[in-house]
Amino acid sequence: MTHDTSAITHDAQDGDAGIPGSLARALGDVAAERAAQDARFGMQELPDGTGGADAADRSAEARDETDAADRAGTLTWRHILAEEVLEAFAETDPGRLRAELVQVAAVAVKWVQALDRRP
Repeated sequence: MTHDTSAITHDAQDGDAGIPGSLARALGDVAAERAAQDARFGMQELPDGTGGADAADRSAEARDETDAADRAGTLTWRHILAEEVLEAFAETDPGRLRAELVQVAAVAVKWVQALDRRP
């Protein structure tokens, strides 16, 4: 399926969430935090610690909770981020785990941008 993006505003295409420069600011904050982590902890090589039946069950529960909240009109950023995190925790394939972690990061950045839009 193709989507007509001609109606999407420039800010939406840039991921600026209604505030010019919002995405660059949020990503800059993330980059600064990553640099601080490296300065404090150095290079870390740790096992993923993901996968297993319990993680898959918790991921499915989070997805169900998110869907129910969406249907009830009570969806929150916590629902969305928790679902993405638990999906990552359930994944064992490195490529799919990476994709899930990118989704976690994207939702977290979008939540930061939502906070920045608040008065």
